[in-house]
Amino acid sequence: MFSFLKRQSPVRIIALGFLATILLGSILLSLPFCLKEGVTLRYIDALYTSTSAVCVTGLVSVDAGSTFTPVGQTILALLIQIGGLGVSTIGAGIILAVGKKFNLKGINVIKEGSNLNSRKGLKYFVRDIFITTIIIEFVGAILSFIVFIKDMDFLTALGVSIFHSIASFNNSGFDILGGINPAFKGQSLIPYQNNVLLNLTTSGLIILGGIGFLVIRDLLNNKFKWKKLSMHTKVVLVMSGALLFLGTLLLKLAEGNDISWLGAFFFSVSARTAGFSTYALNSFSYAGLLVLIILMFIGASPGSTGGGIKTTTFFALLQGIKASATNRSEKAFHYSMPKDAFRKASVITILGIFIVLTATLGISMLEPHLRLIDVLLEATSAFGTVGLSTGITSGLSVGSKLISIVTMYIGRLGPLTIASIWNFTRKETFSYPEGNISIG
Repeated sequence: MFSFLKRQSPVRIIALGFLATILLGSILLSLPFCLKEGVTLRYIDALYTSTSAVCVTGLVSVDAGSTFTPVGQTILALLIQIGGLGVSTIGAGIILAVGKKFNLKGINVIKEGSNLNSRKGLKYFVRDIFITTIIIEFVGAILSFIVFIKDMDFLTALGVSIFHSIASFNNSGFDILGGINPAFKGQSLIPYQNNVLLNLTTSGLIILGGIGFLVIRDLLNNKFKWKKLSMHTKVVLVMSGALLFLGTLLLKLAEGNDISWLGAFFFSVSARTAGFSTYALNSFSYAGLLVLIILMFIGASPGSTGGGIKTTTFFALLQGIKASATNRSEKAFHYSMPKDAFRKASVITILGIFIVLTATLGISMLEPHLRLIDVLLEATSAFGTVGLSTGITSGLSVGSKLISIVTMYIGRLGPLTIASIWNFTRKETFSYPEGNISIG
């Protein structure tokens, strides 16, 4: 086994690590001690739930709160935490905890998994990730506890708060409220749609998890001084802010009086890969659902707990289009854009569109009774590892669930990463003369 892994590239090791975690999680969630008395769980639903947790998506075919025991919910929280931080980061943390050193292969795996450009200071970066995660989730759990203690006993409120904080920071829209109150089953956070503290706490956790550890570290190291921040951090902050503002405005315009400004803001945050709902999506207009689909497709930022094509990819795409239209060089924040940024962004975007459309087509063929907009939102939600749905997930056939599982897996790893796994080609030793082709 170890000799097999030594021969694999870092990208393949990460992909295999996620796959192994998903399969192990599905087996554990199927065991009797993880299921509440009288509950039966088909393996496809255990596999779907495990994939959704490890890929930090939040799409559910069964209600987590009313299906799993406290042990099962703990395993679910661990799967979410592993998926959010990344298998390679968790592995690195264990290595550090037992006092071992990284070998070159391990260093490369961690570097790939964390979206780092350099191996310098890797040990301290991994340490900072764990410290940052613990602090943020601890604060999030305390603030959530203030809300939940009003409706539950102490231990229940504590458990729900910890689970909610982990799910929120890791941008996974799982909730276990259905096990506390049958009326909350399948409702996500709708019972708390007017609770300002829980809405803002959840939004804050999602935003922090979505901007990425590189950005958080850069902000702390430079004491939030804008001029000292890296280009990457500036792009992430500007794009995140712009998408939050535009998303809130467009959702409010699309839904009008059917949604509050707080609700529009929450969905603008949640759609960028978290998946919590404070309103039922099956009551949204086509315009509102389309706004959510666009936000889900763009997603969070590199090195974060979220998915999608990423904010930096979208930014590079916009800059490339602008440069082509104006015949000027690509630049931003007094930096020149990397030479291959537009090409890479274009490839990721096209691959993302292809994956979403393929999944939509596959599910539509298997579920001809469903509305196209519902299927498109479901497929985009799976690709962007979001978790938002109009309520069709539990009724999907086995084939459709398998399509969704594959889409979530690709979305968590990234389409370009998946494509590079199969790159067995040798270096080219010859070239052809340049031809001519008309474009546009």
